[in-house]
Amino acid sequence: MTTEHIATARQRRRYWDDVTAPDHTWRIDPRTKQPRRPPGEDLAAMRSGLGRPVMDSPKMWPLYSCEVDDVLALRDEVSDEQKAEHAALALYGLHQQSQSTPMHRRGVKLGEALRALRRSGKFSEEALDTRVAQLAGATSVSALLVHLRGLITQLRTVGQPLDYNHLMDDIQAWHHTDRRPRVRLKWAVGYQAWKDKEPAD
Repeated sequence: MTTEHIATARQRRRYWDDVTAPDHTWRIDPRTKQPRRPPGEDLAAMRSGLGRPVMDSPKMWPLYSCEVDDVLALRDEVSDEQKAEHAALALYGLHQQSQSTPMHRRGVKLGEALRALRRSGKFSEEALDTRVAQLAGATSVSALLVHLRGLITQLRTVGQPLDYNHLMDDIQAWHHTDRRPRVRLKWAVGYQAWKDKEPAD
């Protein structure tokens, strides 16, 4: 990869940032003057990566934005960042499916999104508490992604967005056992806020 290509990769926004404006609406395409909603084929390509390892779905290749680690590439390996982006893209494709508004919203971390899901009344609070506990207790990245997939499906049901940059960071951190406690703490702080008498959203 040339220096020019690396610079381009670093400047490229994540897919969800490329289509979502800072005011949580769709970005406007400067050429067509129309909202830049993700095409159905893009979302389908993302969902094709669910349950599959990074680079295993060729349809997703054009959607990746991570810089390729040349050293790892020479060994036919990928970075934890690439793995995390793949997983986050697949989950975003699932979350955004059939939604008219952006499901990526800056600043809404996973714990806060799950707290909103709990308050929605759409699902049993006890059952949701159990699912969140199973998520936080996942002992591998693959187990984490299985639990995330189920919870993202529930978030889609109530149209609750979350910040996919934060989620990608959480998934990347989960590859390192020493970083998991901090991620769990972040989720707990966001989710347990439902215990407040007068929560400020």
